[in-house]
Amino acid sequence: MPRHLAVGNGNLLVNIDKHMQIRDIYYPYVGQQNHVQGHANKVGVWINGSFSWLSSHDWEIMPAYHKDSLVTRSEVKKKDGTISLIFEDGVHQRENMFVRRITIKNHNEEQAEVRLFFHQDLNIYETEVGDTAYYEPDSKTVIHYKKNRYFLFNGLMDGSGIHQFTTGIKRFQSAEGTWRDAEDGILNINPIAQGSVDSTFSLKGLVPANGEVQAFYWMTAGRNRNDVLGLNDYMIEIGPSLTVDKIDVYWRRWVNKAPIGHGGLEQELIDLYKRSLLIIRTQTNENGYIMAANDSDIQQYNRDHYSYMWPRDGALVAAAVTKAGFHGMVKNFYRRCSDLLTKEGFLHHKYNPDGSIGSSWHPFVDSQGVRQLAIQEDETALVLWAFWQHYEETGDIEFAQSLYRSLVRPSARFLLSFMNDHLDLPQPSYDLWEERRGIFSFTSAAVYGGLMAACSFASLFGEDDRALRYKRGAERVKKGIEQHLFDPAQNRFIRGIYPNSDGSYIKDITMESSMYALFAFGVFDPSDERVRSTMEAIESELTVKTEVGGLARYFNDYYFQQTHDLRRVPGNPWIICTLWLAKWKIAAAKTPEDLHEAKKWLNWTHSHSFSTGVLPEQMNPLNGSPLSVAPLTWSHATFVDVVQDYLVKERKLF
Repeated sequence: MPRHLAVGNGNLLVNIDKHMQIRDIYYPYVGQQNHVQGHANKVGVWINGSFSWLSSHDWEIMPAYHKDSLVTRSEVKKKDGTISLIFEDGVHQRENMFVRRITIKNHNEEQAEVRLFFHQDLNIYETEVGDTAYYEPDSKTVIHYKKNRYFLFNGLMDGSGIHQFTTGIKRFQSAEGTWRDAEDGILNINPIAQGSVDSTFSLKGLVPANGEVQAFYWMTAGRNRNDVLGLNDYMIEIGPSLTVDKIDVYWRRWVNKAPIGHGGLEQELIDLYKRSLLIIRTQTNENGYIMAANDSDIQQYNRDHYSYMWPRDGALVAAAVTKAGFHGMVKNFYRRCSDLLTKEGFLHHKYNPDGSIGSSWHPFVDSQGVRQLAIQEDETALVLWAFWQHYEETGDIEFAQSLYRSLVRPSARFLLSFMNDHLDLPQPSYDLWEERRGIFSFTSAAVYGGLMAACSFASLFGEDDRALRYKRGAERVKKGIEQHLFDPAQNRFIRGIYPNSDGSYIKDITMESSMYALFAFGVFDPSDERVRSTMEAIESELTVKTEVGGLARYFNDYYFQQTHDLRRVPGNPWIICTLWLAKWKIAAAKTPEDLHEAKKWLNWTHSHSFSTGVLPEQMNPLNGSPLSVAPLTWSHATFVDVVQDYLVKERKLF
């Protein structure tokens, strides 16, 4: 189930599904140590003797956020019209506290007794083994802990704290979990449990006829008991309602700190732009690691997840965020890339948010047993490219100087050395989709962009000889692209080539959306006829010809493939690939009418966002439902990037 709502502060990330159930709690890193692992933390409501879970068919739920904020505002209505609730959830911008304000509205002519039930299903350190859940009598709270991870849960309703509580065994032998105990509206108190455990507690209050009351639920996270108890005291001292309001004010001011002119864009597109910035913030660690996605349900597909930092994704996200004026948020990304760089000058496939190397399927030897680098070279190159974009936007020469020797020069040295001398192109590496090894247009364009960025940095710091060397390397790559990656017979660029040991190579003419890189990273002008013919072919051959629309990654894309009707559906529509076409249309636009053609793809993106503004990775081409992960950080960053392109071009044309 996609994550409709994400709230976080760079250390604590909480994901919530469309039933108001917490499904992921990441701490102390965004993307590492998911202490829930996708299990549903249920919410139940008991009204005058009648009980139901919010995940049942008794409820209509519209997940949403407050405008320009990382505080949610979801409407929950009982289908019989007796009661409705407003859920407002947020994570404190500084402290590791999650708080939920629930406004309960009674639509009857009689007073109602209401009990709210909250179920906590944690797998601390991502395992069910050895957890403890207990009732803490001094603070009147429920605490789950294991080793150096503590989570405290508390609540308040009608002036009173936790009404009833219980702890117990879950998913072991015949035990389903303590949530079953809630369904009669009464909990059989059990003060402690260990092993594979969960807990449930209730809040109780009276809601006047045609009136309302507020209830509160909160969680504090820390490394020991004193941490979580101290934060609980802080919450009580400030008050949970005021805490929600303060979180809301902070995020409104944060997202509006870099004003954006509307131009000709509708308010709904500006709202999605701001929502995208806020979502990106939730996926970015305080230490700088930018996570691809943190939807743990993807583990059901391949027993792995997207909670990694791919340097390529991170670079493109960082460049978009900087373009939007939020450069301070990503400075640590470049510092971490500098730290991670190998002594040879390249970056590995992907990383965990603590800096350790992530899982990989890239082999270190080829089919003949010959050693090879298990990398995607574009990841190293794009960090250089994005770092120069950062400097151009900020003019922060001190920051650029601080990483010049440790990041720029070693990376550029590697790019220059990792070359195929016969083809004047980079050596084979894995493509951006991590599926095939060869020499690709996207990778080659990224290397060109990286070397030109290094040239610009060297010139900035007065190293003219080095700048010339980098520039010549970039020009060599451009020459190789023109000679080997443009196919006159196709009248367009091709996805890539697979070189043989004798200097010959096999062409891969598969239609591929990522060839947008040939203009995006500065190799060619967007109006170059070769680029134009390539992008027009991409639009013609990769557009999904169903009511869903959008563009596929490449022809016959197998990932989450829904149909083999390739004439209508060359692949599932991806947000980023569709927006790449819009990016080219904006770059090549000569008239306002050209720009209008690009805007339709921004509107298409909005039409496929959730009610919360969350963007998935891809959609089912037959019904438009989300596939793979949501939210995908790259999708949101690409929308931010293309909106910025649109507004800049609009000012030039109007």
